[in-house]
Amino acid sequence: MDITKFIVSRRDKALLVGDYGLYRKQLSRRLLVVRKKLNCSSKGRKYTPRTPITADDIGNNHEFVHLLLLAAERAWAFAMHMKSFRTADAGDQGTTGSTKKHVISRFQKAIGYATQLVDLLQEKDKSGASVRSIQEARAYQQSLQGSIAFEKGSWERCLRSYSEAHLLYTALSQSSGTEQVDLFKDLLSSTIDPSLRYAAYQITLPRAMSIEAIVARYVPRENNSYVTEALNSNPDLLQESGAAARKRTTGSADVPKVISWRSRTVNLEDASTAQALATIAGAEAKLASFLAANKKVDRRAKAAAYDDVLLPSQDAVDATKTAIDELAAEGVPQGDPRMQSLQITRTAVNYNLIEWRVGRNRVLCGEQDGAVFENESVQKPKAARADGKPRDVQEETTTRKLRRLKERVVLYESTLQSLESVKELPGVVADQTFVDELETKKAYFSSLRCLAIARSHMLQDNKRNTLALLSRALSRLSQAPLPSLPHKSGTEEATKLEVSPAQIDSLKDLLQSLELKHRALVELEDMTSMASKNNKNYKPPPMIERLDEYPADGVDLRNLVTYPPKLQPIPVKPIFLDVAWNYIDYPGRPKRGVTAGTVGKQEEAANKPEPVKEAKKGWFGFGR
Repeated sequence: MDITKFIVSRRDKALLVGDYGLYRKQLSRRLLVVRKKLNCSSKGRKYTPRTPITADDIGNNHEFVHLLLLAAERAWAFAMHMKSFRTADAGDQGTTGSTKKHVISRFQKAIGYATQLVDLLQEKDKSGASVRSIQEARAYQQSLQGSIAFEKGSWERCLRSYSEAHLLYTALSQSSGTEQVDLFKDLLSSTIDPSLRYAAYQITLPRAMSIEAIVARYVPRENNSYVTEALNSNPDLLQESGAAARKRTTGSADVPKVISWRSRTVNLEDASTAQALATIAGAEAKLASFLAANKKVDRRAKAAAYDDVLLPSQDAVDATKTAIDELAAEGVPQGDPRMQSLQITRTAVNYNLIEWRVGRNRVLCGEQDGAVFENESVQKPKAARADGKPRDVQEETTTRKLRRLKERVVLYESTLQSLESVKELPGVVADQTFVDELETKKAYFSSLRCLAIARSHMLQDNKRNTLALLSRALSRLSQAPLPSLPHKSGTEEATKLEVSPAQIDSLKDLLQSLELKHRALVELEDMTSMASKNNKNYKPPPMIERLDEYPADGVDLRNLVTYPPKLQPIPVKPIFLDVAWNYIDYPGRPKRGVTAGTVGKQEEAANKPEPVKEAKKGWFGFGR
């Protein structure tokens, strides 16, 4: 009979182009067609009782099953339409008052049709229904029972109904083909499993509890022949002993139960966060093995390997935020232990994500976090010269070096922004030791940023700017607090956010040496400039060419411009030539400027009296 396929296909087709209201109209039209086809219509008499459907009718024609399903779906679609429409208007309050009663009455009507279908199919001798069809009808009925319990807020009853529906649909999927398996899995993941999870949240079940554990706890087994028959045909549905259960058990063995942040350890309240942390642990192990086996690989390839860790780290952050928002929507106060655990988890997973982002940036910066600016080797051209001699390898151009330094500055700025965002996490500002560590790391990366900018000025031979930036970098590094920075031993291959005292001392020594070097270069430049000024034969350029310099010794009024002027190219604006085009007599071109005749005509036009205009008299031509 394919009850589930009949329902799901119609729902998907209608909801793809419209809403529940359109689905209800389609069902009404189809219901009318089926009733006429089966000769069950009331023929214009609205309140005339219809002939009840019997098991013999279903045995003779399976269209009677579709008739009951269409009636149940129409009532369900009407309830969902009212619920979605009123929920959009009422906001967080949802459906209330008479609307809620109307929604519940439509759900009850749908359950009535579904229950009638199950009872008729139970008479196998007359209806000719198979065990599979009966299970599908029972699962559909229990899903409607769960919907009305969900609407009423009866969470225990909701869990029992949806658990039985989940069990029956799972049993049906395991005994179906590939197409049917996908159909049942989509139905479970889109409707039943989210409702089970929300009902479990409402009765404060642990968030780490899986859907299978919830179903095993709440599925009704006493006096329930449907569940008993499904378990007899497949005992692995609840005992977690099948192939899928063994795979889930093996995968969940490494799922962490607790998470630590600084000196605190809390339980993981959210199953999605725990699963994401387990994925992060596996990705970190793969990254460490990759870096250990490929130590000479290019830095871009190393940075690309970090993406496998960053993706699950972002998933853990999103899962934790979603769990916090759900608790806040449920009205759980901030002092609740679950909320406190989630806030600590949020700080831990966010800081872990920032660590990996900064580590990726540090790998892209190069050796020693970019403190050493090495020349990149330019690829040697393969083609030989025409004369047979090998081509010379070109050195890296200054433009390319400046571009690399600019990219490095962007990476440093991204790192500094990430470190600044750490202070916004819960509980960070109250930890003064941790804040001092962050300030030290900020000073370290800020000094590297100043060093990269100084190298760009160094390439352009701006000695004074280079000296100023080096002094700034050294002062930032010297004034930063130097707490006992935690640093892991050399067993860890992947670079993260840890900064060792040895790295800070190495950078400080480099900055001091570069500062002394450029201070000496600036002094030599000043001495050379003073010597040239003291030379009697030295004549500085005129003041018009030195407008960007401040005359500390006063202005020499005898050297303002070059006089007599020399013939030299000067910048011009094309607009000047365009304006003067009609007034300049160029060789080989007749003059088109203003002539005497033109001037006379203009004077006559100016002396001609203007016509007298009729004065306005007001609105509609009447005088005022």
